[in-house]
Amino acid sequence: MAALENRKNKNKSYKISGKLKELIALEIVTGIVLLITTISMYAINVYCGNILLAVTIIFALAIALITAYLGPSIIYEMVKFSSNFSHVQRDMINELSVPYALMDENGHMLWGNKMMTKIIGHKVDVKKTVDSVFPEIKVELFPQSDDSKEIGLSFNDRDYSVELKRIKMTNLMDDVDIVDETKEESAFIVMYMFDNTDINMYIKKIRDERFVVGQIYIDNYEDVLESVDDARKSLLIGLVDKRVNKYFAQGGSIVRKLEKDKYLVVFRYKFLEQLMEDKFSILEDIKTIKARNEMTITLSIAIGTGSNDYSKNYDIARAAMDLALGRGGDQAVVKDGDKTLYYGGKSQQMEKNTRVKVRVKAHALTSILESTDNVLIMGHKFPDVDSFGSAIGMFAICARLGRKAHIVINEDNLSIKPFMNKFLENEDYPNDMFVDHDSVSAFVNSQTALIVVDVNIPDRTDCPQLLNQCKTKIVFDHHRQTSEFIKNAVISYIDPYASSASEMITEMIQYIDDGVKIKPYEADAMYAGIVIDTDGFNNKSGPRTFEAAAYLRRHGADVNRVRKMLRTDMDEYRAIAKAVSEATVYRDAYAITIFDGDGLSSPTIGGAKAANQLLDISGIKASFAITRFNDIVYLSARSIDDVNVQLIMEKLGGGGHMTIAAAQLKECTPDQAVQTIKVTIDSMLNNGEL
Repeated sequence: MAALENRKNKNKSYKISGKLKELIALEIVTGIVLLITTISMYAINVYCGNILLAVTIIFALAIALITAYLGPSIIYEMVKFSSNFSHVQRDMINELSVPYALMDENGHMLWGNKMMTKIIGHKVDVKKTVDSVFPEIKVELFPQSDDSKEIGLSFNDRDYSVELKRIKMTNLMDDVDIVDETKEESAFIVMYMFDNTDINMYIKKIRDERFVVGQIYIDNYEDVLESVDDARKSLLIGLVDKRVNKYFAQGGSIVRKLEKDKYLVVFRYKFLEQLMEDKFSILEDIKTIKARNEMTITLSIAIGTGSNDYSKNYDIARAAMDLALGRGGDQAVVKDGDKTLYYGGKSQQMEKNTRVKVRVKAHALTSILESTDNVLIMGHKFPDVDSFGSAIGMFAICARLGRKAHIVINEDNLSIKPFMNKFLENEDYPNDMFVDHDSVSAFVNSQTALIVVDVNIPDRTDCPQLLNQCKTKIVFDHHRQTSEFIKNAVISYIDPYASSASEMITEMIQYIDDGVKIKPYEADAMYAGIVIDTDGFNNKSGPRTFEAAAYLRRHGADVNRVRKMLRTDMDEYRAIAKAVSEATVYRDAYAITIFDGDGLSSPTIGGAKAANQLLDISGIKASFAITRFNDIVYLSARSIDDVNVQLIMEKLGGGGHMTIAAAQLKECTPDQAVQTIKVTIDSMLNNGEL
């Protein structure tokens, strides 16, 4: 058969073309040049002409012989080589150790090499699509251009990196009559599979062996031991030490007690994964240790990893601890590079009535302001009464220290309008006491200090660009800190135990020099801020709150005057009543309503009030009011003490307190926001986060 096939191939007639045709044409041109040269040589020398003529005749005969006798053989050998080379390529792909398959644009597997057959356990079936074998590879994922596309998948306990490449059909079907090219964009999809199982195993092993640094603080060490007799103190401390060491000893950790209420722990990353899966159960376990006064012991845990440098991991752990304490303690914060994870933090924070920290911050504030030319005071967007009141308190401090100050308010609203008018109408206050975004730049120079109150998230401030324009930044806030916070602040006083920013500033006022002499309207604004954020002293009100309120009353705050300025107008009252009446109760404990703020000057404030009123309904653990304003959906979340709404709002990109929190959703409708809240609640309940 082979001899017959060869004979048939030799009997075939081939048409010379391409590069071979060009070669023959070049030879003919060379012969013509030689002939012309020979004729010219006869005119010069006959003997030389005869020699050159003989050379030309020999060259012509050689070309003729090659063309007549060797030409078909050369072409045949070239065709044979090309055919054999094609077979070699096919055999190489078929024997390739990398799984290879050819598919059409609909995902049908047209051909696969031996390794592909070995992996899937049978020959490629053209009737089946690739997703029937590898569910992760969908037709929608096929590349639409010449660029390749990579997909990761697992198959038969092996990890693969799949590379898909698009090859146009026109490149494969030239001069082939069995395929009708109806579309120029028709193409085949080539698939390569690279086994990454061993690589992934070694990567995981390297990651699991990384060292992780952790810090553990006892949040309320002094408070717990304060009322315990000496005999029980050592027993109580011993129980805490035992629980901490036993919990971390499971992963072969090194635990060392650095101070009476601080521990350092070092372990491998593999154990950290177990701790995260366990959700740091020691946070709840440690609470079972009771002092005689029934006070609960809580821990703050900070984990730092993500760096190859041990000292940097320690610095990351310290930053995580600052974040944990800034969020109120009783939780674990894991910082893995740029990623931050939170665990715990479900219990109500216990108030810390210490004046030392306030006095230190007041002294630091005084020192900084004395070296500045002027001060800008800024709250959050759509300022509420607490933001306004704390800004007024800070304005009074600056006045006491002889510093020119301006309060940045871009948009006032109905809730702060009555208080703001008291200052605008009073000749004792400068005309530029309040400035907006357009005019604030005129007051910024290299010696300007920026004080931010009632907010610690950069994007939530009233004028975020000021954070970049002012070198000296000072932050005073009572909201629990998140991973997005104002950086490079010379003073960052975040106290989540405080009921309001106005309470914090009121405490600060008492330690500025010999005390700041505040005026009645200033006292009214700060007192109103405390009233609003505590819902009339019904929420998160401790001894510090009432002490601050008493101080403001002694300095002229009038309860009746404040109450009149806090009254709601009829339109807002009706909108709140409508929202409360149309609220739905989800899972028998979560009240959700949509607040229609159209026509109101401060829709978000009305939504917050509606959320507050929903808590008065029996059986409601948490309430959510959804308000659409300026194409943004604002979520106001409230609870009494059973549910930490801050954790819920953090899932949606917001934050706040355990009982008061908020979030903003863009490109979202109120109805979609309702479903988002329900899905988030379901997920957190299923995971034990609520």
